[in-house]
Parts: sequence; structure tokens; C-alpha cells
Amino acid sequence: MMPQTDKKNMIIAIALSVAIIFVWQFFFELPRMEKQRAAQEAEMALQAQQLPAAAATGTGTAAVPAQIDPATGAPMDQSASVKLARDAALALSPRVKIDAPKIRGSIALKGGRIDDLVLNNYRETIEPNAPDVVLLSPARAELGYFAETGWVAAPDVKTPDAESVWQADGDTLSPQHPVTLTWDNGAGLVFTRRITVDQDYMFDIVDSVANNSGAAVSLAPYSRVKRFGLPKGLDGIYILHEGPVGVFDATLNEATYGDVRDQAEDAPAGDANAAVMSFSSTGGWLGLSDKYWLVAQVAPTDAAFKARYLYGRSDDSYQADYTAAMREVAPGANAAFDHKLFAGAKEVSLLEHYRDTFNIPLFERAVDFGYFFFLTKPLHGFLDWIYRFVGNMGIAILTLTVLVKAVMFPLANKSYVSMSKMKVLQPKMAELKEQYGADKQRFQQEMMALYKKEKVNPAAGCLPILVQIPVFYALYKVLYVTIDMRHAPFFGWIDDLSVKDPTTVLNLFGLIPWDPSIYYSTPLLGSILHFLSIGVWPLVMGFTMWAQMRLNPTPPDPIQAKLFAVMPFLFTFMLAPFAAGLVIYWAWNNTLSIAQQKFIMWKLEKAKAKQAQKAGGT
Repeated sequence: MMPQTDKKNMIIAIALSVAIIFVWQFFFELPRMEKQRAAQEAEMALQAQQLPAAAATGTGTAAVPAQIDPATGAPMDQSASVKLARDAALALSPRVKIDAPKIRGSIALKGGRIDDLVLNNYRETIEPNAPDVVLLSPARAELGYFAETGWVAAPDVKTPDAESVWQADGDTLSPQHPVTLTWDNGAGLVFTRRITVDQDYMFDIVDSVANNSGAAVSLAPYSRVKRFGLPKGLDGIYILHEGPVGVFDATLNEATYGDVRDQAEDAPAGDANAAVMSFSSTGGWLGLSDKYWLVAQVAPTDAAFKARYLYGRSDDSYQADYTAAMREVAPGANAAFDHKLFAGAKEVSLLEHYRDTFNIPLFERAVDFGYFFFLTKPLHGFLDWIYRFVGNMGIAILTLTVLVKAVMFPLANKSYVSMSKMKVLQPKMAELKEQYGADKQRFQQEMMALYKKEKVNPAAGCLPILVQIPVFYALYKVLYVTIDMRHAPFFGWIDDLSVKDPTTVLNLFGLIPWDPSIYYSTPLLGSILHFLSIGVWPLVMGFTMWAQMRLNPTPPDPIQAKLFAVMPFLFTFMLAPFAAGLVIYWAWNNTLSIAQQKFIMWKLEKAKAKQAQKAGGT
């Protein structure tokens, strides 16, 4: 077991590491990201000014010919770097409306893409008139993001590309009315795309080709999800995965946007094949994952395919795609391939439903449950079950914390008993240090003799603490990565548990008519104000942490003692920007720990008094 001094050193190391990470984020990463975002916005504005008038009005298109991706043969986009307003980009193509209970939007007949999708049940903010979340947008729009399926073939075989205009047999896609798109290449090949959508977020896309020519042709089905630029609100912290994700041969694979971009930047200029992460699989899925949203393509369970994560250096784009095996279509024959496309919110129960219904391996792992998924998944299920009873996510979090504390009580009890005994021995340890401080070896001998006499094991609390850490980390992970806290109210001024406490000490919690948040986007100054902006709940959390540490024995090392004394204040500042739900959880967890430790100390003092009374009576 770990000695007490080693345990304290480990805690100090962890605390310092966390402090360094947060200081780096606030004073270096945030200003850099703000500067990069401002540069991108300036570049987009300049491009918009240079755009020809015809394109600006939506009456024309850029005269850049369609190109072929050299890695897969899939058609690449026209000049997507020249951006339009979203409505203008939508107007560049005739469209088929999408009308489903949870999503709405349209399919572009020019290119046959799903590039217009809005989530009906999720708003950008908690304001009643806030716009719904826009998930997909055309390639020509700012932050374009689309899904596409199709065929690749030899250069002499004409297949549909981004400029091909399809014919539709209906004007609206709904769960009750599938839509079939048709395109004739004029050389004997007729391509058909039948699209259905369910009541939630799943599309079924069957691509087929009829060979009416006099010669056999070889084609391979492909599917891709592509976005331009990084998503808004990218967290970019280690606890949450955002970026390309997939399951290949029943193995989860995750890469961050930075991973893919760095590999592309390290590749030789002009070498498209080197700028990718490649995989092979039979059955599986892959796509791009945001904190709360997912766009993922699913291959049939028996289909062998090659997949890639790709960064486009020329247009700052990120792509996840797969290409299935080439197949030969004889004259008069047909070929078909059944893709599925998920585009919506990462609701855990729904992802599990799709996993079981369509045999999609590990589909619920699109939610970043992490290495402790065997703990996080059950904890999330338990939290969801509690929420169905209490009807308030904040109350559900507090209730779950109490229940987890109760389950962990036997282990915590051992830790707190050990710490309480150590605290009782502190006066005697101080005497020993004063008496033998110059002779460290003698001091250690006398201290161990004291432990033996008082029947105290300084390492007794180590193992229980180590066992509890994964459990409470898993609970923290559940609260951070799942969609349940998003826009969920608590009480009082907390109307969204997924964002930071809106109050701030900088304006005396609203008493001064000044809002420091208007400066948060300012480089450096905004980072400093953001760091100093402490709300009510972070102060409560910091106080409970301070109160809890006061119950623990003071480290004999003066430097360690000073560091432990500063930690509550340091963590108050570091954790203030976190979601209110997490801060409330930490404050509540600390409060329960204080109550538990006080109870144990009361029991020990009572037992000691009883023992003394018994000894005095004899």
C-alpha cells in the first residue's frame, strides 16, 4: 500500500498538473483560438466581397470544374472556399423537402446530397425564440457540412458528381413517403437513389445502378461525411472526444480534429494519400462527432470496405468516408448498395436502439463514455432512470450522488477513519518532530512506534481512495459528455446546467450594472476576465472543498501544508468556467463527504470517551 507521504505527493502532482493544464488553456490556448477564429472570419468576409454578383444573388455558380479525389475516386467539391450566406447556398440547387418529427431540411438535387438539416427539438440557446440547431449546411455555406453517397468507377465511366442534377419522384421526404432520385449518364447507365427516413434521425439510402449499355462496367459504392472548418463551440479538452470516430471490425477508433490535421500537415505537399488515417473492416460505421451531435454513415454488416479520416489542406475540411469493394455490372444487370446515415442528437437510448435494431456495433459509444465505459454507461442509465421520477436533472444528479456515496460508504469509511485517527495524533506527532526533528531516522522510528501504539495504519486509507477515484470520475464524465444536462434547468438563477454559473463576483453578482461577458471574446483580456469571473456556485464549491480539507490532518511538511491550504482557492478559479451542473455536483459531493467525515469523527471521539470512562472506572 502507498505510504501517506507518497499519497500526498501524488495528490500534489495531480493538482499541479491540472493547474498547469487550465492555466495553459486560459492564457494561451483561448487567445490563440480567438485569434485564429478572427482571422478566418476576416478571410471569409474578404472572399464574400470578391464573389461575382451572379453568385452572390444565387443565380449562378462558380466556374470551377468538378474534380476527382485521387485517393478514392469520389467526386470532390467545386470552389467551396468561396462562401455564401446559408440561404443563398441553399438556392443554388433545386431541392426535395425533408419533413420528419425530429428533423427538417432538404436534399439538394444538384449533387444528390443531404446538406440541409435542422433539429426540431434542440435550440441554440434557452431563449424561447432561439433558432433550432442547424446540423448540416451546403458546402458553399459558411461551416458547410454534408453527407453524400455514390459510385466511383474508371475515368471513362461517367458517374454522378457534385454537378449532376437528379430527378425526384416527389417533393417531400417523410417517414410515410420515401423519395427516389434518378440520374441517367447518357451512356446506358441509369443511377437510382431511394431515400427513406424514420421517426428519429436515421436515413436509409439505397444506391443502385442499371446497366443498359452493351458492355460490363465496374463500380464501387462510397459514402462520405464532410465538414468545412471546425464546429462552433468546440471544447477541445481531453475529457471529451470531438472529431472523427468509427467502429472497424468491432473496435472503436477515435481521432481528434487536431490528430487528422497534424498528420496532413506533416505529409508531403501534394500527396493526398499520405494525408489520411486509413482502416479496413467488414461492417461498421464512421463519421464526425460533436459534443452533442453526430453524423455517421453505416455500412451493411457483411460489406467489406476501406475507410479514411481525411483533412483537406486546400479548403480546411474534415472528412470521414468509406469505399466498398468494386463490383462488375454486366449488360442488362443491376447492382445496389444499402447505406444508412445517422444525423442527429446523441441520445444514448436512441443510439442503443439503433445498435440493437440494425446490428450496428458499439453505436452508443459515439457518446464518449471513455475508458471506464463499464462504469459510465450504467451510471448514465441510473441517472436517466432517476430523472424520469424526479423530473429535474439537477435533483437527479444530487440523488445519484447520494446513492453512489451510500454504495461507496464502506470504502470511504475506512479512509475517513484512518484520516480522523491521523488528525487526532497530530499533537503527539508535532511533539515528536520538535523533540527529534534534527534526527530524521529517530523521528521516523518514534512515529512508527506511535502508530503501532495507537493502532493506526497511515496507509489504510490509500486503497479505498484509489478504488473510489474511477467511480467518481465516471460520474463526472457522465455529467459532462451526455446531452442530458443541455438546457436543463435547476433552481434559482441556474436555468441551464450545461453552461457556467451566469453570476459573477466581478459585478457583485448582478448588483453592479455591468456585464463582463461582453469582453470574453477579446484576446487575453477576455481570458483574464473569464478566469476571474467566479459565480455563486463555484464559491460554494470552493468553500466546501476548504471545509473538507480542514477536517484532514495537516501535512507535516510546511511546503505541502501551504500547497494544500491554497488548493481550494486555486480550484475555485479553475473550475468556475465549468458547467453549473458539474460545479453543483462537486459542491454537493464535498458536502456529503464533510457530513460523513464529521459523523465518523464523532463516533471515534465518542468511542474514545467511552474507553477513557471505562478505564477511569476501573
